[in-house]
Amino acid sequence: MTQGTHPAASAEAAPSTEPAAGPVETAEAADAVQSRGPEEFRARRERFIQAMGNGVAVLSAAPELVKSRDTEVIYRQNSDFFYLTGFLEPGAVAVLTPHDAAHRFTLFVRPRDPERETWTGKRAGVEGARERYGADAAYPAEELDERLKELVEPADALWYAVRADDGPMDARMLRLLAGFRGSRPRAGKGPWDLRDPAQLLDRMRLIKEPGELALMRQAAELAARGHLAAMRAGRPGVGEWEIQALLDQTFRSHSATSGTSFPAIVGSGANGTVLHYVSNQRRIEEGDLVLVDVGAEVGFYCSDITRTFPASGRFTAPQRAVYDVVLRALHAAIQAVRPGAPVKEVHEAARGVLVQGMIDLGLLEGEPEKLIEEEKFKRFFMHNTSHWLGLDVHDPGPYTEPGGEPVALRPGMVLTVEPGLYVPEDAEDVPAELRGIGIRLEDDVLVTEDGHEILTRAVPVDPDEVERICSGG
Repeated sequence: MTQGTHPAASAEAAPSTEPAAGPVETAEAADAVQSRGPEEFRARRERFIQAMGNGVAVLSAAPELVKSRDTEVIYRQNSDFFYLTGFLEPGAVAVLTPHDAAHRFTLFVRPRDPERETWTGKRAGVEGARERYGADAAYPAEELDERLKELVEPADALWYAVRADDGPMDARMLRLLAGFRGSRPRAGKGPWDLRDPAQLLDRMRLIKEPGELALMRQAAELAARGHLAAMRAGRPGVGEWEIQALLDQTFRSHSATSGTSFPAIVGSGANGTVLHYVSNQRRIEEGDLVLVDVGAEVGFYCSDITRTFPASGRFTAPQRAVYDVVLRALHAAIQAVRPGAPVKEVHEAARGVLVQGMIDLGLLEGEPEKLIEEEKFKRFFMHNTSHWLGLDVHDPGPYTEPGGEPVALRPGMVLTVEPGLYVPEDAEDVPAELRGIGIRLEDDVLVTEDGHEILTRAVPVDPDEVERICSGG
């Protein structure tokens, strides 16, 4: 899935036509992988606590969202909250207090309520927060205001992320800070600073642990199954919405805990030139290209793959010419993924190939360096080549260091590589046969000790292999 604000990276490897052997985890097995016990989350909390010094961190669960009237959006936990606690329910607050061993990790949660649980399912409750999630102390959520001041008071800094989606919690924390501001001159206690936990968590989450990578590999395999199914089903006469339904069915049939990691993009014909086209309402026509950008989510971890294929089974000559340019850019960018390389080199590698390709195709005229300097290429390639991937499709993490230098790639980082070319159908100043062609290719790439590993090549990018699959091979 494209992201317009960050640089990027890409991938290359021998194509294969089928997913890796062995089934994707069942729902029960995926749950077991996700719930590896409290030790994994405790280790993360300890790293975070050590990094925040004499501070206290307060983190809140994602709020429940209403779709319309009394119909709620399917709940998904806040990624930072999950990363440090593993706790899945709404209405919870975690407090990390390094100065108090009895409350080093405190959870405030919704208490057990048999009547409410009849409607919405069982809750962990106070006991479950301690026994299943490793909380040193746990209390009903209603006691947060009563206990929070005492937990925070010994700290020099309060680590709390002000979030637009949780106004009541933001207001509670601002009132707390205002209270300390008034009492500190006499009491001599209370935090001076409000600091964003993202300062620490974004960099922690950049480097994936082995358990996280195991889930990401499952998500990649599952996404590959979906893409192969889409290639085989995406024929003239089929609705884009039918491909979207097939993708969701493929993911969920292999694991009840899986779904798409973001709304599927299924763009046929000129819809493939719209970067985040998600209405998926057109019927595929003869001669169309179909751009499918979708990922699976397994145990909260995401994959993100884009493939573009010919609905009629064969690329036309103009389609193949554009496809070959994007494929060369993908290979070049992936080769730039290696430990120590600045992340911006991945984007630059893809951009250089694409700009030369635009010249060769007759989309642009001039010297490549000048076209890059003047950003003329952005008419046909307007996004960056990569984004971080993990618990979120657009995972957090810096791309530029405080001094302005690009972040260097390190083993354990996972990023997408997604070059593309998009020729508007109304572009009258370009060759007519190229108008309305939109092609993007995207892989998920892990930085390893000696280079990179492409997590998503179970679905091929080689055009001959793509045609074979689309033709029923």
